[in-house]
Amino acid sequence: MIIVHYLEDSRAHRILWLLEELGVPYDINVYRRGSDMRAPESLKAVHPLGKSPVIEDDGKVIAESGAIIEYLIDSYGGEALRPPAGTDERLRYNYFLHYAEGSAMPLLVMKLIFSKLPGQVPLLLRPIASLIAKGAGAKFLDPQLRDHVEFWESELGRDGFFAGAALSAADIAMSFPIEAAMSRIVQAKEQASPAIRLYLAAIRARPAYQRALERGGAYAYATT
Repeated sequence: MIIVHYLEDSRAHRILWLLEELGVPYDINVYRRGSDMRAPESLKAVHPLGKSPVIEDDGKVIAESGAIIEYLIDSYGGEALRPPAGTDERLRYNYFLHYAEGSAMPLLVMKLIFSKLPGQVPLLLRPIASLIAKGAGAKFLDPQLRDHVEFWESELGRDGFFAGAALSAADIAMSFPIEAAMSRIVQAKEQASPAIRLYLAAIRARPAYQRALERGGAYAYATT
C-alpha cells in the first residue's frame, strides 16, 4: 500500500489526484502547517528535508513532485497519462512536467516571500521592507509573472491541455502553479483569459480530482 505524506494546502494534492486517476489504492498521513506555514518537524522522520509530498512504496521513500509522478506512471500502468514516445505531445509533456517546478514555482514562491516580508521584520523597519517588496514585485516578479500567464494561455489555447488534446500527468503537475497563481496573486487572476479558465474548469470537473479532495480534505486552491 502506498503511503502519501500529505501536507494541507500543498503540492501534495496533485499526487492524490494522480493516484485516483490511476486507480491505485493508498493511505494518507496528513500534516498540518504551523503558525509559520511550514510543515511540522515530524515530516523529517520520513525525509531529511521535511517537505511534502513524499510517498512510501514497497520500502522506498520518494520525494519531489516530478519524481513521484514519473515513478507512479512507470510503476502503475500510467501510459494513458503520458503521450507516446517520439511525438510532439511527448516533448510538450516532458517540458511541462519539469517546467512546473523548475520555472513556474520558484517565481510563485518568490512572490509569496516578498508579500510576507514586511510582516517579518521589526515594526520600525516595515516601511523600508514594504518598499523593497513592492520594488521587487514591480521591477522583477510581476513582469515575469505576466510572461508566464501569457505563456500558459497560449499553450492551453492550442488544444485545451498542456501536452495535447487529452489530459496527461503534465496537466496534473501544472495544476498547482496555475491554481496557486489564480487563487492568491491578483495580477495573475486579472490577466487570466478563457483558455486558463476552461482548463481549470475541466480538471476540477474530473471525478478523480474530486475524489482527491474528499480524501485529502480542504484544499484552498481548488477555487478561484
